[in-house]
Amino acid sequence: MAVAAMLAVQLSNALSVPVIEQVGAGATAWLRMCFGAVFLWMIARPALRSLRGKDIPALIALGVVTGFMTTFFLAAVERIPLGTAVAIEFLGPLTVAGLMSKHHNALVWPLLALVGVVLLTEPWHGRIDLAGVGFALAAGTCWGLYNLLTQHVGDRFSGISGLSLTIPVASLATLPVGLPQVIGGEFSWWVLAVAAGIALITPVIAFGLEMLALRRMTHTAFGTLLSIEPAFGILIGLLVLSQQPTLMQLAGIGLVIVAGTAAQRGSKRPVSPTQPVT
Repeated sequence: MAVAAMLAVQLSNALSVPVIEQVGAGATAWLRMCFGAVFLWMIARPALRSLRGKDIPALIALGVVTGFMTTFFLAAVERIPLGTAVAIEFLGPLTVAGLMSKHHNALVWPLLALVGVVLLTEPWHGRIDLAGVGFALAAGTCWGLYNLLTQHVGDRFSGISGLSLTIPVASLATLPVGLPQVIGGEFSWWVLAVAAGIALITPVIAFGLEMLALRRMTHTAFGTLLSIEPAFGILIGLLVLSQQPTLMQLAGIGLVIVAGTAAQRGSKRPVSPTQPVT
């Protein structure tokens, strides 16, 4: 489920490029969240009466983080190659893992990954897109928070019921960014159909698989699998967007993957005492 989720996320990001060219990254992210919210409510039909007051802050936080993680990342993909954007974004959860680790040398792995990112962006060629890198870093910050909050919400709500409550929040949070772009962009009706199809892949299928995987896997296993996502970004970018990486960039991806895998050593998945809500 975790591997399928990672492939689905990168495929949906690659397929979003034509929509981004039409209406912009913010509008594309917002449309994906809106359609995702509709699909999830149709599928999950969450039991709102089961909500407790202390559940609300985590659900709102996860919704906001999810919405802007997608928005920032698509803004990065608009400017830099998909594989590069994923590798830069991966610095977020990797740094969170390092900061939360009990081992003092854990922060060496984000630094190693940073070296890999430098190889990926090749700043010595003078062609680095600082805005694209900045958006990818912002998405990475959201990704780190997303992983922490997803485990918390996933432990409280079974299946995808938690996701059906957070994606509507994501659509509301990104509305101020997305709606003006839809109104002011070169809108065509095919954009809605494509955005709906992409939303079915991510957030519905991909985020649902992630949440289910996090309930069944140790933190170590999931984090180790997650570290190969930059490679999936390179692969999907090559197959779908014809973005050919250089040997130097492949070496950079390799460093990021090694750093991500090594960072998971010794981490454990805490057992939640909370009974999940169906």
